[in-house]
Amino acid sequence: MSTLAAASATGRRAAPRAVALWLLGCCGLIFAMAVIGAITRLTESGLSIMEWAPVSGALPPLDDAEWQRLFALYRETGEYRSLPGGMTLAEFREIFWWEWLHRLWGRLIGVAYLLPFLWFLWRGRVPAGFVRPLWIGFALGALQGFMGWFMVASGFSERTDVSQYRLVLHLGLALAIYAYLLWIALSLLRPPAGDARPAAGSGRGLAGFLALLVLTLAAGGFVAGTDAGLTYNEFPTMDGRLVPAGYGALSPWWLNWFETIEAVQFNHRLLATLLLAGALGLAWWGWRRAPGSRLAGDLLLVAAACLLQYGLGVVTLLQAVPVWLGALHQAGAILLLTAAVSALHRRFGKPAAAHGRVLSRPA
Repeated sequence: MSTLAAASATGRRAAPRAVALWLLGCCGLIFAMAVIGAITRLTESGLSIMEWAPVSGALPPLDDAEWQRLFALYRETGEYRSLPGGMTLAEFREIFWWEWLHRLWGRLIGVAYLLPFLWFLWRGRVPAGFVRPLWIGFALGALQGFMGWFMVASGFSERTDVSQYRLVLHLGLALAIYAYLLWIALSLLRPPAGDARPAAGSGRGLAGFLALLVLTLAAGGFVAGTDAGLTYNEFPTMDGRLVPAGYGALSPWWLNWFETIEAVQFNHRLLATLLLAGALGLAWWGWRRAPGSRLAGDLLLVAAACLLQYGLGVVTLLQAVPVWLGALHQAGAILLLTAAVSALHRRFGKPAAAHGRVLSRPA
């Protein structure tokens, strides 16, 4: 009996870790998906597939007739008609493969999430209190699939690109799902005993930093959606001025924040600079108020990730956004988000032990 009891206890301890590792694997897939999405955007590949076929669309074109049919659909878009010299079938295939890979990767994430989740449920390995949050994660993933199509469909009219508003929604939901699953994984991995008593003020500082990070990420999405990074490729000025001349060209004035290249790029620069100042301030605070604590270490990682991302952003801008640098900048944003979520969880998160025991499946 003692051996069986010991084995049962070991299984209960191992179950949260196994679930957490699965979730971290899903986060890794989402990370790769976001980078592939950045490449898809930078290569202007997003409108190359004009059909929504969740099942049959997993197969690529298998003969020349199918390639010609898909190419004919693409030639009906405003994006194609805006190309000065048109496009050959070979050039179309190059952009097609990025969009196809992007969609295929989304399907892979769905399978990698649902099948292990169902297995964990069947085996009774999901800790009590986590079943509903994990189903919510699956629902968010399904919503993200719809949001991807909703974004692409905005480019099927006379527009020469997808809507920047829908692009930001699509990117924002992807990052929200990533952060949500990461938070659950950290709750399952981290031991019950953390810093005994977090220093006063750390919660407000981290919450404010996360809010500023969300705004900065959204501003970056508008930069991508309006191709604002392809102009004013100097730093720290914009055409020799700190605030560009065309910042307030549109009326009503607030519309400039989302549609004027000058305002969109300037806002992203400003928010990124404020974010960097906030990250350095948090690291300094952790060093002074909570030296040697795990939270202080997390805040140092946040500052390091923010410094790296800021540098990547400047270099990407100065180089007029080459594809590889733009993708690297996207990856840097997710690394920064990862560090911020880890620090916030260190301050506010609850370990799995605080939610209850592991569900057991009858023998």
